[in-house]
Amino acid sequence: MAQRVTVALEDDLDGGPADETVRFAFGGADYEIDLSKKNAATFRKKLAPFVEHARKAGRAQPRRASRTAASRQRSGDIRAWAKDHGIEVSERGRIPASVVEQYQAATGGG
Repeated sequence: MAQRVTVALEDDLDGGPADETVRFAFGGADYEIDLSKKNAATFRKKLAPFVEHARKAGRAQPRRASRTAASRQRSGDIRAWAKDHGIEVSERGRIPASVVEQYQAATGGG
C-alpha cells in the first residue's frame, strides 16, 4: 500500500498558507520562519536598510566534539563484532554506516 505525506507550511505570522521558509541570524542565534510571499517580501523590505549598511561576516567554524571514552568503547565493540562476522572494517577511522546499522540490528545497540 502506498502512502503520500503532504507537508503544508503555515505562515508563522498570520496563520495562513506559507510559501517559503526564511532563514536568518540575529544576536548570535540562527532562526527560521515560515512566511507567505507577501510577508517574506515585507520581512526583506524592512531588513534592507540594515543589510545595505552591514558587512558580511564569515560563519564561525563549529567546534569538533571530542571523542568520549564511551564512544571509543562502542567503536571497538562494533569493530570486534564486524570482525567476528567476517565484515572488513579498518582499525582506525570512521566505521561505515552500513556496518553500524548491521551491528545495531544484530545487537539492539543504539
